[in-house]
Amino acid sequence: MASVVAAAGRLRRAFGRSCPWQQFSTVSRPPHGAAVRDTFLSFFRDRHGHQLVPSASVRPRGDHSLLFVNAGMNQFKPIFLGTVDPRSEMAGFRRVANSQKCVRAGGRHNDLEDVGRDLSHHTFFEMLGNWAFGGEYFKEEACSMAWELLTQVYGIPEDRLWVSYFGGDSQMGLAPDLETRDIWLGLGVPASRVLSFGLQENFWEMGDTGPCGPCTEIHYDLAGGTGAPQLVELWNLVFMQHNREADGSLQPLPQRHVDTGMGLERLVAVLQGKRSTYDTDLFSPLLSAIHQGCGAPPYSGRVGPADEGRIDTAYRVVADHMRMLSICIADGVFPGMSGAPLILRRILRRAVRFSTEVLRAPPGFLGSLVPVVVETLGAAYPELQKKSVQIASLVSEDEAAFLASLQRGGRIIDRTIKRLGPSDLFPAEVAWSLSMSGNLGIPLDLVKLMLEEKGVQLDTAGLEELAQKEAQHRAQQAEPVPEEGLCLDVHALEELHRHGVPPTDDSPKYNYSLQPNGDYEFGLCEAQVLQLYSEDGTAVASVGAGQRCGLLLDRTNFYAEQGGQASDRGYLVRTGQQDVLFPVARAQVCGGFILHEAVAPECLQVGEQVQLHVDKAWRMGCMVKHTATHLLSWALRKTLGPTTEQRGSHLNPERLRFDVATQAPLTTEQLRTVESYVQEAVGQDEAVYMEEVPLAHTAHVPGLRSLDEVYPDPVRVVSVGVPVTQALAPASQAALQTSVELCCGTHLLRTGAVGDLVIIGDRQLVKGITRLLAITGAQAQQARELGQSLSQEVEAARERLSRGSRDLPEAHRLSKDIGHLTEVIESALMPQWQRQELQTTLKMLQRRANTAIRKLEKGQAAEKSQELLTRHSEGPVIVDTVSVGSLSVLVKVVRQLCEKAPGLSVLLLSPQPSGGVLCACQVAQGATPTFTAEAWALAVCSRMGGKAWGSRVIAQGTGHTADLEAALGTARAYALNQL
Repeated sequence: MASVVAAAGRLRRAFGRSCPWQQFSTVSRPPHGAAVRDTFLSFFRDRHGHQLVPSASVRPRGDHSLLFVNAGMNQFKPIFLGTVDPRSEMAGFRRVANSQKCVRAGGRHNDLEDVGRDLSHHTFFEMLGNWAFGGEYFKEEACSMAWELLTQVYGIPEDRLWVSYFGGDSQMGLAPDLETRDIWLGLGVPASRVLSFGLQENFWEMGDTGPCGPCTEIHYDLAGGTGAPQLVELWNLVFMQHNREADGSLQPLPQRHVDTGMGLERLVAVLQGKRSTYDTDLFSPLLSAIHQGCGAPPYSGRVGPADEGRIDTAYRVVADHMRMLSICIADGVFPGMSGAPLILRRILRRAVRFSTEVLRAPPGFLGSLVPVVVETLGAAYPELQKKSVQIASLVSEDEAAFLASLQRGGRIIDRTIKRLGPSDLFPAEVAWSLSMSGNLGIPLDLVKLMLEEKGVQLDTAGLEELAQKEAQHRAQQAEPVPEEGLCLDVHALEELHRHGVPPTDDSPKYNYSLQPNGDYEFGLCEAQVLQLYSEDGTAVASVGAGQRCGLLLDRTNFYAEQGGQASDRGYLVRTGQQDVLFPVARAQVCGGFILHEAVAPECLQVGEQVQLHVDKAWRMGCMVKHTATHLLSWALRKTLGPTTEQRGSHLNPERLRFDVATQAPLTTEQLRTVESYVQEAVGQDEAVYMEEVPLAHTAHVPGLRSLDEVYPDPVRVVSVGVPVTQALAPASQAALQTSVELCCGTHLLRTGAVGDLVIIGDRQLVKGITRLLAITGAQAQQARELGQSLSQEVEAARERLSRGSRDLPEAHRLSKDIGHLTEVIESALMPQWQRQELQTTLKMLQRRANTAIRKLEKGQAAEKSQELLTRHSEGPVIVDTVSVGSLSVLVKVVRQLCEKAPGLSVLLLSPQPSGGVLCACQVAQGATPTFTAEAWALAVCSRMGGKAWGSRVIAQGTGHTADLEAALGTARAYALNQL
């Protein structure tokens, strides 16, 4: 027993420090990394009957709590939470295995700052995992399989493996997991290498709430029995058997699951006998390419003080970051300004810094590494091969842009420093403008480093204030988070399953028809109340008047929000009692059950019969927008190319939002073309066909559109103009010529009811993804009419400009009208292509108007300056008043006077009708150094209660005074005193 305690102490100490990898070899010929991955998958498939599933995208699917997929279990959350669609393939999963792409570079799991500093951390890694759902197998089988694979298949010596298990927690009322301990002992692991730990080490939780349970970890001893054990975790086996409730308590899960994860990179290092994951063949091709591409000394695996010049750190950073960037971009996450895209942007800039500053790599170097990443990972993840050109292009563009930003930033810093006094802080506003949140995208830590190198301190307090303001601004600009409605938790769902309640039959939502007069008729739906839920999700037998509640019915004609389409609204009544309406605000799907959120005007009980009525106007609005969304998607592919991908959408009766992957922002002509294609399809009033087909039948249809979602089986196919059976026929090319998509939404039966579609806005969310906003029907027609009206106003402004202005006031009025028109067009609800055209025209008109104003001002200034020269023929100073309408003209008068008489110093005041006084002055080149224009203007404007600004040579200002002569006297006295 004492030896076990001592070993436990050594193990705890080992957990607390990072250990260097030591050379060893478990096999005579170390396996390639790809073979290690394949062996894992084939072991679980062939020996233990697991279904192999592809890796999910690193973009979390419908999970706003995550920036990136960071564990193999993420895609299976619906199973753990009990919310999986019973008709989907996932609902049939019992035992599965895969290799999941994982990114840990933000949020709860963030390894970014450690990457490069040590020999094991990565922002991207592959997680090998096997799962058993619903009690398919549990602790004994999971442990046995893991032990068999590691010792018998991979050939790792048993005496190099240690295991840990959950030792219990008295405060939480959790007993030690002695079952797992005994399993390991039964498998032959000596008691001295079976150790217990607490909640932090051996109890796994999905989040603050949700499924959780004890875990057992398998560790590898790097020391190999020589000295104290040096342990590294290989595999974590999680036994989900509890649920963390909102109040913090733990309740038994209705169904138990096994969730395991083992890092491929770490396993490969063990099997290849390498001292570091970076020394394996998963990284060596990249490190070799970096050496060849930049000419730095070869990688030698040094860390800390031994790594002189941080050369090896740079190798590790660049190699890791290029793998992560390539994987993310292939999955549709592009560098941008917020969330996951911002993290990607920072990582790309970090890679640029290390490659250029430390490795002295040439421009365009990072893009040249993409083919190496594709070569090492492309067989396992084919999306890399498909997107390799796009990845390299995007990386190279961003690298070039950042290097240009660094050069500009350096010049701005130098100019700013020249204007600072010896003890001045570097202005926070300038640093912010250089940063990721400002104009140039230079990380703030790099800005600080650049200033430190020049011996200048940054105004950190001011910077913090700006950061807080930016955070507040972003919070205000962010899209409102929809209010969370009632939902069924894992216990409520299991209770329904236990009582044999079938999933809600929502097929009546498709029960509508098109009448000869063009109206849609929506069928009524008779249903029975199966269960009622209070606001806190508790099942109740009845609800009282005024109570907000959830209703579970045996069938419904309400569309529950999913696939980007807003939920139906409407009401229900008791059968035979039509005068008491129960308003239904929304419907949500929870594990195949549709929960209706309503307010009860009077008592309602389980078992009662009700009749459901959808809000026809709301439903029609959604149907119009959803069919329009499909037409928009088709038109974009037709305009931009067949590989154009949708990146998300949302629609309600008011407008639709559509995100599309694009190499560059859409041009004015492309926007117009997209609209014209939609208009054409709408004008032809094509039939819209919908049919449920087996999911397998859709797998290889050319041009069929599907998103990264879990689809039910059978799945609904929506085809415009071509019957579904014809579109899915083996030899059919229909899906390449028209819109054919997997979609469970509600649609029009003919396209004509869309009426029209106008794209009213477009903006780049991140580089590579454009968000379009569109409206339809009467709204679209009004937008076109407004666009036409504004186009006529712009044409009228052009004609006014062509006629020319007789005087400055008229020219200023025209310039102001053009500016106002620009503001109106910026926010008008009108076609975006037309907005862009008119904005281009208005910019040109504004330039011409400004040129005309400058010409008139110059003429007026020449006239005024000549009058003043005539009046002041002698003396080194002119101080006088002149009547002009703007500070711009006054400055021109001063400049022209000094050009005509270079030895003169001039200060002019111009009283304005508003009561204000304008001031401008220029000091002669031969004046004494102490006589500056800025000080002169300040002396006069201060006398008038105003302010001044400028340089040593020329300055301007404003003020208010009733005693103009006194101000002129101050100006003369100051100048004569200086001269």
